[in-house]
Amino acid sequence: MKEVKVLTNDYETILSPLENDVLNVLWPDKSLRVREIYEKLKGKRKVALTSVAVILDRLHERSIVERKIETARGGLRYLYTPKQTKQEFDAQIIDTAVNKLINQFGSTAVSYFNDRFSKRK
Repeated sequence: MKEVKVLTNDYETILSPLENDVLNVLWPDKSLRVREIYEKLKGKRKVALTSVAVILDRLHERSIVERKIETARGGLRYLYTPKQTKQEFDAQIIDTAVNKLINQFGSTAVSYFNDRFSKRK
């Protein structure tokens, strides 16, 4: 039987460790610039400013964060904002996982969920 991977550290199956750390910095503050995120991260882990910028660009490409262009003294810079709250992101991940289980196992999965959650009352 193939082993089923369960999330053991935040979102390790869908986000890289650095993506996870960036989002965990961004969620409480709502909107930050690359340098602000970098400053908060560098005390927790060894990371380059360019790595943070690349990760934010990837998260933007995946529609996890949105960005606005700001005009600054040195030119243009981005202000990044998560598209969803942490709770909304969690709910979306759970919904996707449940749908995958139902698609793969059909009525067996539905029956299991009904039995499992009816016992929790």
